[in-house]
Amino acid sequence: MKEELLETFRGHFEQPLIDEILEVGKLMEVPAGETIMDIGQYIRSIPLLLSGAIKVLREDEEGDELLLYYLEQGETCSVTMACCMGHTKSEIRAIAETDASIVMIPVQKMEEWMGKYKGWRNYVFESYHNRLNELLQTVDSIAFKNLDQRLVDYLKKKVEVTNDNKIQSTHQEIAYDLHTSRVVVSRLLKKLEKMKKLVLHRSYIQVVDL
Repeated sequence: MKEELLETFRGHFEQPLIDEILEVGKLMEVPAGETIMDIGQYIRSIPLLLSGAIKVLREDEEGDELLLYYLEQGETCSVTMACCMGHTKSEIRAIAETDASIVMIPVQKMEEWMGKYKGWRNYVFESYHNRLNELLQTVDSIAFKNLDQRLVDYLKKKVEVTNDNKIQSTHQEIAYDLHTSRVVVSRLLKKLEKMKKLVLHRSYIQVVDL
């Protein structure tokens, strides 16, 4: 864990802070597809992502999901931090998009380090800023873009975070993430295939030119 932590956070954190993280942090190795955090759970730890990618989802009253944003190497979830500070239940679901390594930090350390380490303060504020921008992009996408463009943006982001042009998600899983129906997603994917933007296989989607 030490080597991964240094590689990922050396530019963010002071050495004494890294030493404390190594002392109190708990390493989690999470396989792709596993739920890391669920709606309604009390949050006892703050995740720092050492490797891999995590998707963060919101759920409506009918149980339908909407993808909010992805977390990538070196990032944390600001919604989780907010829940920790307010001692409230989680309002999001976090699922490993790829195999991921995460360091879980006890919640009580968050406020202690805010006053103790400038690197931690800057990291927290930067995380809030980045997640807010991503949420605004999600809102803009829903409000101002048609579903065709939202699907293309979604597929591009999938390729980026997984570093793989073969997308393993089913049409139904994509529909859940985009808060639409499988039939609509399948129709749009076939349209993109006719445009030679991708190739549809039985168990995956191969992105060619988006």
